[in-house]
Amino acid sequence: MIDKMHGLSISKQAQILGISRSSVYYQAEPVSEPDLLLMRRIDQLHLDYPFAGSRMLQSFLVREGFEIGRLHIRTLMKRMGIEAIYRRPNTSKPAQGHKIYPYLLRNLVVDRPNQVWAMDITYIPMARGFVYLAAVVDWFSRKVLSWRLSITLETEFCLEAVEEALAHYGKPEIFNTDQGSQFTSIAFTDLLTKHEIKISMDGKGSWRDNVFVERLWRTIKYEEVYLRAYNNVPEARSSLGRYIDDFYNTKRPHSSLDRKTPDEAYFNTLQAIPLAA
Repeated sequence: MIDKMHGLSISKQAQILGISRSSVYYQAEPVSEPDLLLMRRIDQLHLDYPFAGSRMLQSFLVREGFEIGRLHIRTLMKRMGIEAIYRRPNTSKPAQGHKIYPYLLRNLVVDRPNQVWAMDITYIPMARGFVYLAAVVDWFSRKVLSWRLSITLETEFCLEAVEEALAHYGKPEIFNTDQGSQFTSIAFTDLLTKHEIKISMDGKGSWRDNVFVERLWRTIKYEEVYLRAYNNVPEARSSLGRYIDDFYNTKRPHSSLDRKTPDEAYFNTLQAIPLAA
């Protein structure tokens, strides 16, 4: 049904066929086995040392026996959608027609569900190949409200995740993301604006602006992803679904939530708000 050699883009073909773009499972540019191994290790190092750029990562990898140049590491980091996280002057400019919004969470007390939602994307290694995971998270309860997998970093799977969260949980007062092209796209910001949601964006390279989502990625990867070797995208979706929906949200206690689960923190507090008012 989908023809990658057709003149129409994959996204347009998926739209015409009435299917989700993120459900199209071919890998346009196969990655070599050595590069997949490097990417998995870079991902692990990035979680442990998020401040490490290509130069430091090269030093780590060379010490472990890898023969790799800094430019190759930068290429792989770009493919994975990761960069070093640290405070630096914001000299980046949005693409033409894209607007960067201010960061609204500094010194904000977040004390209730649906006050702030956050979203981010992370790289997920498989036995052969990789996918990207996008998640919408309630900042107060750490509950994963929705998530999607995709083989590309296009905007569509992010839009699908946000639309699902809005359909099931109402809307937040503030929606926070980084300055990635998916989140600064007109389609993404228009979706939030249409629902009268305030848009907040991290400072470029800030290590702390979206720290709760970064902690979520670390938890998911060390407790689920790195213990598996997903053979394909459906298997990855099924296994991640069991972890996120059946364990992380409903059974895993969080010390920062007084040992409550995200579901308990979200729904119990949400039910108490009208009574307190």
